[in-house]
Amino acid sequence: MKLATIRTADGTRAVRLDGDVHVDLGHADLGELFAEDGWQDKAAAASGTTYPAAGADFAPVVPNPSKIVCVGHNYTGHIKEMGRELPSHPTLFPKFADTLLGANDDIVRPAETDALDWEVELTVVIGKEVRRADERQAADAIAGFTVMNDISVRDWQFRTVEWTQGKIWQASTPVGPYVVTPDEVGGVRPALEVRTVVDGQVMQRDDTGTLLFDPVFLVRYVSTVITLRPGDIIATGTPAGVGNAHDPKVFLLPGQTVVTEIAGLGACANKVVEG
Repeated sequence: MKLATIRTADGTRAVRLDGDVHVDLGHADLGELFAEDGWQDKAAAASGTTYPAAGADFAPVVPNPSKIVCVGHNYTGHIKEMGRELPSHPTLFPKFADTLLGANDDIVRPAETDALDWEVELTVVIGKEVRRADERQAADAIAGFTVMNDISVRDWQFRTVEWTQGKIWQASTPVGPYVVTPDEVGGVRPALEVRTVVDGQVMQRDDTGTLLFDPVFLVRYVSTVITLRPGDIIATGTPAGVGNAHDPKVFLLPGQTVVTEIAGLGACANKVVEG
């Protein structure tokens, strides 16, 4: 299934893509849906109000997750371009619900920076509460996958050795358009092409099959630290090709369009506007 949260005249609605329409699933958003026992069967059987899929106004797939955990340094090529050694353990940092945007929303470049950068990321969405998960529990906890553009304010990110202040800017992070269940993308360890395209120029291209720490491992690892709840998000890291690693560096400018896409999942396509 391909599931989304869309904005309507009556508020946000959780929907299932069915041909050229979105079918209402009886919930305000996917976070609500995933909190229900047996959500998979309920979503598959739903036959509520329909909305045209063309021109849909996508909200973040989960507008208010209890937590967003991001992983740095998880593709070999990106680690090397940033001049670092391969890590023994995942590098984790948080985002917050206020950072999230819909898949086609404008990205407002903060007035405080000229160093706005892109990062396409395969993103895990949790569909079942889990703590200290074993292999099977971790796999079962994955509701599906979506696309995130982990927009980064590089000059603020590198003010200190800890990155968070460059990663949590208000309304900066597109996520969506769909949560795609694992059965549609080859399972819980999918090998999918990821790309970032800025004004028609391919800037990043890799395959999620080359992740150092795969989605199941990450659910196990993060759930060892803290309970993962339905609707929580784990962004798995970005491949080589970020603007900060270019010589000279290249950053996003107002008027540009940045597309982050993953085969089988869809794309976030966002115009950059001046803050």
